[in-house]
Amino acid sequence: MQMLRKTIATLSVIGVLAACEPATMAQQATPQPTPAAAATPAGTEAAPAAPAATQADAAKPATATLKEGTEVKLKLAQGISSKTAAVGDPVELLLDEDIVVANAIVAQKGSRALAKVSDVKKAGMVGKGGALNLRLEYLKAGDTRIKLRGAQGKAGDNKTGATVGLVVAFGIVGFMKHGKQAEVKEGTPMQAFVDEDVQLAVLGPAPAAAPKSAPATK
Repeated sequence: MQMLRKTIATLSVIGVLAACEPATMAQQATPQPTPAAAATPAGTEAAPAAPAATQADAAKPATATLKEGTEVKLKLAQGISSKTAAVGDPVELLLDEDIVVANAIVAQKGSRALAKVSDVKKAGMVGKGGALNLRLEYLKAGDTRIKLRGAQGKAGDNKTGATVGLVVAFGIVGFMKHGKQAEVKEGTPMQAFVDEDVQLAVLGPAPAAAPKSAPATK
């Protein structure tokens, strides 16, 4: 009797296991869902990232080359006299006109320039006049120094009040007055030349020239 009970219990367990096995196998066979990939619109491709070098180039400011020999118009920012000047004294000048390269401004009017007194002679007896020589140094455009050399001469007063000479040679600008001290007033225009090629940042487009008006007709 006891043997019969054990046999019945064993058959019951086998039946339960047989009933559960198909469900377990079906669950294992069902593929698990995977995360969906990011959808990309049909017919489009992701734009490639710009190369680092191209981005760096785009960030650089535009530049232009200011050529050696370019004329530079300056004016004195201070008055000077052979009576008070000494060799080595700095003399400040201002740029009197924008410098333009290929229709772009590379140095603005009002930029500061520097010269130094290279020689000075005070007026003496018997009509001996004073003399004052300046050596042009540079014009400052932003953080760049533009080396300058001397400009061409201009007329002035002589011992009788007729002539003042402006002498230029190798970057030296000379003011002379016969019988008087050499005195040059603030605002006196001067002309210089760029002494060597230099690369400068473009500050903006040059203003368009004003159209010439047609002559009036009677």
